[in-house]
Amino acid sequence: MGGTQSLALPLGKGPHLVGCTDVMVGHTRQGLFLRLFYPCLPRAGAERPLWIPRYEYCGGLADFAHRSRRWCAPLLSVTVGKGAASIPSPILGAPPSPGHPLPQRGSRTPSPSHPCSGELGGRDGAEQGLAAAAAPRSSTLVPSPASSWGFLFPAGSCRVPVSWNGPFKPCSSGYPLIIFSHGLGAFRTLYSSVCSELASWGFAVAALEHRDRSASMTYFCTAEAGREEWIPYRRVPQGQKEFYFRNKQVHQRAEECVRALRLFADIGSGKSVPNVLHQDFDLSVLKDSVDLTKVAVMGHSFGGVTAVLALVKEPSFRCAVALDAWMFPLENALYSAVPKPVLFINTEKFQTPESVAKMKRLSSRNSQTKIITILGSVHQSQTDFTFLTGKLISRILGMRGALDPHKALDITSRAALAFLQRHLNLEEELDQWDNLLEGVGDSVVPEAPFCRSNL
Repeated sequence: MGGTQSLALPLGKGPHLVGCTDVMVGHTRQGLFLRLFYPCLPRAGAERPLWIPRYEYCGGLADFAHRSRRWCAPLLSVTVGKGAASIPSPILGAPPSPGHPLPQRGSRTPSPSHPCSGELGGRDGAEQGLAAAAAPRSSTLVPSPASSWGFLFPAGSCRVPVSWNGPFKPCSSGYPLIIFSHGLGAFRTLYSSVCSELASWGFAVAALEHRDRSASMTYFCTAEAGREEWIPYRRVPQGQKEFYFRNKQVHQRAEECVRALRLFADIGSGKSVPNVLHQDFDLSVLKDSVDLTKVAVMGHSFGGVTAVLALVKEPSFRCAVALDAWMFPLENALYSAVPKPVLFINTEKFQTPESVAKMKRLSSRNSQTKIITILGSVHQSQTDFTFLTGKLISRILGMRGALDPHKALDITSRAALAFLQRHLNLEEELDQWDNLLEGVGDSVVPEAPFCRSNL
């Protein structure tokens, strides 16, 4: 699989430059961890954060995908490298390297380059690379950002094209806020492309890292000498029905979305909110620059149904955007309780008639709930992975559909922006893409052209 390809996450197309920072509050699992994307001011020599911020996340992805950490370690080093913009496609089956053992799970004391003192990306870790693999099949449709990963992919440039801790751009009218929920096996950085795109159009986007053990790996900083406690992904216990296990998780996730909103309310009220990570970013600058009357919740896959449930739990969320939502974990009794409109943006190859029928239960009760499908797209088309794999490997491993990933992102973000303008009563001219909400446009159709799911 030779050839050299330039692979990188795309820049936002909106009128604003984008900055980002990490925010962790609390010293227990009941705290919050998120990456905030926001409009920022230009800064000379701005540093770009690593896409995979810590080496431990690579091990978590390997475990989630049923792959050996021992074999993944050298592959990580080969595939991601040190943020090179162009690398040759890798060869499968590279020998293990003794030089970079993956860390063990559990608590540890961070090294100077690791938080809990601030996180740019763990140069001794994440720069070693990333490997992933196909997730196990289930009797039910079980999606995730990793659900169709290949064992190996060339990650190209593995820095996010935003300004790390960039100077916040004040906004007297306040930026609307989006709380974003990741999918099964993912974490806060794997949707940087869509989050930074929305931020470039004038949104503050808080991408959560859930602690319900649906993330492939996450952590919190304990109060004891700044030690870290790592929380790995947990599979459905043997003998337990998946619905009950996932239903409990989705409720915890939705509650975390609500708590994230309350965190911004605390900041807006002038409360001091200590960031455990001690970032070079003062959260108080957000006061009076985030409009908490214009708040939406958004997510992909497991995060999509999390967004729907969050509407039930928190009336301040005015609408939800669900990217290829995995509807399975939501109990039937709650469909009638969803009070606000939802935009379902589906991919062509993932959804089933049964799943879309659940979405239609919501659209039949609310004419403002919309369902559209992006033709030529797959489940991974709404994650960063679609940009960081070579075209041939992507198609073989199901990480990229026939539609160009940049075009798929354009359709996703523009439809979301039009929907958000409509339901958050924004003054920008984002309604220019209203036709997408009716499934009118190139590579988009209303509802779903049912085809057999590839999962």
